[in-house]
Amino acid sequence: MASRILQVMGLFRGRPWPLTVEDIAQETGVSQSSAYRDVQELCRAGFLDPVIGAGYVLGPAFIEYDRLLRQGDTLIPIASRVMHELLDQTTQRATAILCRRYRDTVMCVHQEHGTAPHPITTYERGVAMPLFAGASSKVVLAHLDDRSLKRIYLDNEDTIRARLGHGDWKAFKAEVRAIRRDGVVETVSEVAEGRAGIAAPVLVNKQVIAGVSLVLAAEDLAGASPAIRAAVIEAGRRISEEIAGSGTWVAR
Repeated sequence: MASRILQVMGLFRGRPWPLTVEDIAQETGVSQSSAYRDVQELCRAGFLDPVIGAGYVLGPAFIEYDRLLRQGDTLIPIASRVMHELLDQTTQRATAILCRRYRDTVMCVHQEHGTAPHPITTYERGVAMPLFAGASSKVVLAHLDDRSLKRIYLDNEDTIRARLGHGDWKAFKAEVRAIRRDGVVETVSEVAEGRAGIAAPVLVNKQVIAGVSLVLAAEDLAGASPAIRAAVIEAGRRISEEIAGSGTWVAR
């Protein structure tokens, strides 16, 4: 039952709303009566809401839980302050992004905008991006353990070859391990044309829990890259140290 409920919730990802009971029954492979019971249970809990036309949309419980998540998150308050300082030290014509791994994607969990005009990013809280494109994603990918990295490669081999041009596991591993060795990654026009990203890892007990990055126009990066790289690395180091020192985060 629990797995079916999760399956119902997953139907709202990447498709138009609202969904009807008939849609849910067809997609989950159950009878309409079973789908109706699932929907009613989710409505009672506030995770779904009925709308005109016999359809259902996501409900207000998600807003409540997002608020609770923000209140209990020890990473964001620490990172937010450091990200503000990163913009002060580099350029206000940028956005500082904090991302965490979510399944086989990287999800933006927080962003701080510079005060000067800057490019609009495709990242916002809750947006998940593939692990294989953009600085924010690649810096998290590069710091995964070999077992996780190999599984991700095997599960996404065709995508990796298409995006990165690698023909085998060894070449893929060599590239991500080079990023790990450098402690920073810089990309241009991988997520959006004309946008540059520089990212560094946030580590606890040598395990990656997040990535912090600066997103700016590619032309603003020219000539300032070494200084910006150093500032982003330092931001990642500071967040890592403060999270570890707070004793509120246990990496596994």
